[in-house]
Amino acid sequence: MDLARTIDHTILKPGITSEDVKEKCQEAKDNSFAAVCIPPYFVNEAATLLENSGVKVATVIGFPMGYSAVSAKVEEIKKAVNDGADELDAVINICAVKSGNWNYLKNEIESLTTACHMKGKILKLIIETGMLTEEEIRQVCEISVVADVDYIKTSTGMNGPGASLETVKLLREILPKKIKIKASGGIRDRAFAEQLIQAGADRIGTSSGVQIISG
Repeated sequence: MDLARTIDHTILKPGITSEDVKEKCQEAKDNSFAAVCIPPYFVNEAATLLENSGVKVATVIGFPMGYSAVSAKVEEIKKAVNDGADELDAVINICAVKSGNWNYLKNEIESLTTACHMKGKILKLIIETGMLTEEEIRQVCEISVVADVDYIKTSTGMNGPGASLETVKLLREILPKKIKIKASGGIRDRAFAEQLIQAGADRIGTSSGVQIISG
């Protein structure tokens, strides 16, 4: 298993600095990680640091709560893409899910997907599985399939439980093969990362990438 190529090397804590981002980018290049996931503020800097490295630049949208307006999230995507982002990890509106407002969610997911795909970029939709019932997960996935999102991502790692084997297995059962899965939240060791991949995850979002690879 080429575990390194599944890792989105992540640093999203408030108060990080340019030096922190430089370190993460260098670690990602040294270990051939799939991507570095950093706050939107640092996208332009990371794009310069990772140019021609094969490591993608990922950033977050509507993070971490997900309840900003759809139009605001779309503008965030446009700005991030202009700054050099390749992949956008966008949080859905959990409030809309919990309120049963599926029309709102359908419009949101379609709008985010269109904003990414018009620029040829990848959308990873963060659905915060640890806060949803199985039926809610199924409904969100059904909308996401129709919208043709690229990835379903389990969690922000900041709200409720993170990734679990059971959730990844459920997502893989529900989703068609063309939609990939990113497991994120609480992944700190190689054994768990490998189990998540075997359960059906295609990407691992973690701030412990170097630790995981080194065992």
